[in-house]
Amino acid sequence: MKTMKKGLMTLIGLALVGSQLAACSNASTNTSSPAPSAPATTTGTAATTVPSKPVEITWWNFPNFQPLDGEVGKYEKQIIAAFNKKYPEIKVNLEMITFEGGPQKLNVAIASNSAPDVIYDAPGRIIDWGKKKLLAPLNDMVKDDVKKDITPAIWKQSMVGDQIYMYPINTAPFMMAVNKTVFEKIGALDLLPLNRPDRTWTVAEYEKALKAVKEKAPDVIPSAFFAKSSAGDQGTRAYLANMGVSRFLSEDNSKVAINTDNAAKALDWVVQATKDKLSVAGPASLAAADVNDLFLQGKLAFTLNYSAVLKAQNVPLKKTQFEDILLPFPTMDGSKPKLEPYLGGMAIFNNGNADKIAASKKLIDFIANDPEYGKKNLIQTGGLSARTSVTGLYNDPEYKYAEAAREFITDAPTIADGYAEIRTFWFPELQRALTGGATGKEALDTFAAKANEAIAKAKKEQAAAK
Repeated sequence: MKTMKKGLMTLIGLALVGSQLAACSNASTNTSSPAPSAPATTTGTAATTVPSKPVEITWWNFPNFQPLDGEVGKYEKQIIAAFNKKYPEIKVNLEMITFEGGPQKLNVAIASNSAPDVIYDAPGRIIDWGKKKLLAPLNDMVKDDVKKDITPAIWKQSMVGDQIYMYPINTAPFMMAVNKTVFEKIGALDLLPLNRPDRTWTVAEYEKALKAVKEKAPDVIPSAFFAKSSAGDQGTRAYLANMGVSRFLSEDNSKVAINTDNAAKALDWVVQATKDKLSVAGPASLAAADVNDLFLQGKLAFTLNYSAVLKAQNVPLKKTQFEDILLPFPTMDGSKPKLEPYLGGMAIFNNGNADKIAASKKLIDFIANDPEYGKKNLIQTGGLSARTSVTGLYNDPEYKYAEAAREFITDAPTIADGYAEIRTFWFPELQRALTGGATGKEALDTFAAKANEAIAKAKKEQAAAK
């Protein structure tokens, strides 16, 4: 268990909050397999041979797949049943965890050496675990044709150095969305860049569209911003970075790059747009969920934290019927935007058992690459494939646009050293600017100073741990 213990001491303190886990609504279910039999053949990518003796693994899963018949975990049970037809010697114990309580439960499990074998999650946590040497490398699972079929921006979120720690499965670029129905009603559809194949547009064009909503649909809020907490921060950082034609962090994630003059002007623009009633009132006290709810109520023309995945998930949540259309963030000069990707994938905790690791790789390979279930699983997530060659999963023009918009995907800052601390400095500085306590440049410079210190501190701690 040496591999699991290394780096755990930084997480031990989190176990003290384990008493709060009782409030988490986690559904748990086990799926048993029949008596052992001869190993089945591989689905094509995993290089490790599954042992013939019975193996039992545990899979923890956030609700990455849309529920069947309203039952969380029901689709996952179908995956396991199909998996066991090929690998009856591998018993998979499924435990569903929630987005609210799951992260805390994982931290406690890791600190107590009881982490699951397999997890389906996002880079933010997975890469952090990889840096702490808690995970088993997956390099032997990835053949050259698969590696070449996934963009460098996605691999950058799946690796630590030359080690692959997350097998990327589903993705979608984070974008804006517009209530197209509002623009149809006010006769201003021509103000949206929908006649352009890539839908790129300028801040000036965006502002013209906002003014049309304010003038002709006074009961609808033109746009919104939020800064109550770090939730949904990919929306606010991409909004400002694109409007200011800037990056959030440098390409090597070694320092902040958002505190440019142009990005500062973008933040000042948001402040002024709020005063001019082109953006929602009181953004400093609004959370991402508040803005999303306004959009689903039909009270907001533009929202800045959307994706093809969220579009699918929001269908049953709409309070009124309208057509929501994906749009890239506007840029100051009309240049191509830089979109952060939503990315989901699977990882294996190194619990010190080679047989469990080998069996876990088979489960990941089945979920990602099985000829039948690979495609079904992607569709059930509501996302696009992480592989560039896998397209046409949905007969929906917005999904087709989301596939095309993958050309704008850039690397996300979430894998930067110290990112968990970096993000805690972001929204307080946005709040300062929004409430008149600082100019856009002052707020971004203060954020940069604090964030750069956090990056340096994290790098130093990692170097000392090696």
